[in-house]
Amino acid sequence: MPEPLPVLMSGVRLIRHGGPEALVWSDEIPVPRPGPGEALVRVLAAGVNNTDINTRIGWYAKAVTGSTEDAAGGSAAEDGGWAGALSFPRIQGGDLCGEVVALGAEAEGPPLGARVICPINLPEPTPDAPTGFRALGSELDGAFAQFCVVPARHLHDVTASPLSDVELAAMPCAYGTAWNLLSRAGVAPGERVLITGASGGVGLAAVQLACHLGAHVTALAGGAKQAAVREAGADDVLARDAVLPPRAFDAAIDVVGGPRWGGVIEALAPGGRYAVSGAIAGPVVEADLRTIYLNDLTLFGCTFQPAEVFARLVGIINAGLIRPLVARIYPLREIAAAQADFAAKRFAGKLVLLPPEVHP
Repeated sequence: MPEPLPVLMSGVRLIRHGGPEALVWSDEIPVPRPGPGEALVRVLAAGVNNTDINTRIGWYAKAVTGSTEDAAGGSAAEDGGWAGALSFPRIQGGDLCGEVVALGAEAEGPPLGARVICPINLPEPTPDAPTGFRALGSELDGAFAQFCVVPARHLHDVTASPLSDVELAAMPCAYGTAWNLLSRAGVAPGERVLITGASGGVGLAAVQLACHLGAHVTALAGGAKQAAVREAGADDVLARDAVLPPRAFDAAIDVVGGPRWGGVIEALAPGGRYAVSGAIAGPVVEADLRTIYLNDLTLFGCTFQPAEVFARLVGIINAGLIRPLVARIYPLREIAAAQADFAAKRFAGKLVLLPPEVHP
């Protein structure tokens, strides 16, 4: 017989847009109960991501035009979430590894006791919004607490994976984003792929997954982190500010944007594909449109992830074909320090948070 669920849990609430002071620890958060079609998941570990920090500081607001570093002081903009205004307080945390501990009526998904992950953006398309989704930790409370409720149909069973809970928590956002970028760009074996921001979570994941696909990978990374990028499988590693050869790549996977964006576009060969899901160096960019149309380039904006794309990634995870680089683990209570280390780019790879143990 399953143990009774506690009434209260510990976790971190985001009470407004702003700096780390907007993250408030509480030991008196009501444990949510799953409704119809939902699952209650005990959080085993949660990854640290740009998305959570960007949402906290309000970077997604159109009023913000600088890099994520420039916006680090926080934004008062009301429309600072992925899909506009957030409802506060909000429990963030888009990177979840957990255990299913309760199921609502008619829930269809992994069984009780299963170890699970899910994509950060839960696809819920409609005829009016074919790329519609709700984001964990933005429109729904996420993994920065001891429990969270998720629509059961979006959970994936990773009980069979040889990876640890911490490693699994490092994968849904970064590897889901990277796999979606590579899928949208149609990267194939033998193709020449350029990957920016290659020492970060998404970038390093893209390096590993592109190598898994059999591509020839050229990665851009800072000097101190280039060794980690090479160890991930990159064939060539260049400095972040390197002058790129023109027309040299079949595809570019970009999470950086910023003032060097035009150089990435110029580096694509005729018929090349560009896929983007981030802009840490700045969202407002400039390029020569003639380069795009005369070279028949295709540009993909990548946020929505079809369910089958994440499901293919789960197959790779359960087979143990990819192992993430976890740089450091923190107690959830130290989230401000973890996010500060993440924003300062102190480590190559992923940072992961551990919630307190649950006591009935």
